[in-house]
Amino acid sequence: MTVAVVTGAGRGIGRGIALRLARDGHAVAVNDVDKASAEAVAHEIAEAGGRSLAVPADVTDRDAVFAMVDRVAAELGSVDIMVANAGIAQVKRLLELTPADLQRMFEVNVFGVVYCMQAAAERMIAQGTGGKLINAASIAAHSGFDYLGHYSATKFAVRALTQAAAKELAQHRITVNAYCPGIVGTEMWNQIDEGLGGYLGTGKGEALAKYSQLIALGRVQTPEDVAGFVSYLAGPDSDYMTGQSVMIDGGIVMS
Repeated sequence: MTVAVVTGAGRGIGRGIALRLARDGHAVAVNDVDKASAEAVAHEIAEAGGRSLAVPADVTDRDAVFAMVDRVAAELGSVDIMVANAGIAQVKRLLELTPADLQRMFEVNVFGVVYCMQAAAERMIAQGTGGKLINAASIAAHSGFDYLGHYSATKFAVRALTQAAAKELAQHRITVNAYCPGIVGTEMWNQIDEGLGGYLGTGKGEALAKYSQLIALGRVQTPEDVAGFVSYLAGPDSDYMTGQSVMIDGGIVMS
């Protein structure tokens, strides 16, 4: 049985990914900075007949990430798939950003992804059986968004790191790809909607509705929409794909 680690899996997209990978037959290590949330999703997987393990840790702590990967390998047998999903967003005008804003955004969205790739790749190389690194990017990795400038910058960084890691790790039969969601009906987008309201003068739900008009398929994305694509990236059908950051957004940004 292959073993997948999913970070930020206590809710939202991460939870959707963890549940889907479990249904696909992977053992799933459920990570979240919130211990109770990680345990709840791991229990949900176990109740459905899957094999799971809750591994609470903060992805901004490099030592904690390496310890998490060591624990997963020890208790579940290996680490074959790393989904570096944990991330945060913040709505703020570029001229108002503080050093603390920038530091927090990059620590979670960039440093956290790097630490997950480092720890998982090191383990995969030692195992000698290859593996899959799957990173959370965004449509904001392909087109910078106003009021989300520093968030967009972190996602552009994830896209670059995905390409660089794919080149460096190919010799070890490790593929590296990223998924780029759009407007997803999660708590994060509720926070974005509220933040945009302060700049656009919109009420609750109005900014989300406005931006949702950009979606060609005409509906807000669900975590399951994203999880279906991550399922492909985690499975054998994507074995010849690496270095890609693919839009899965209902047709907002097309390239």
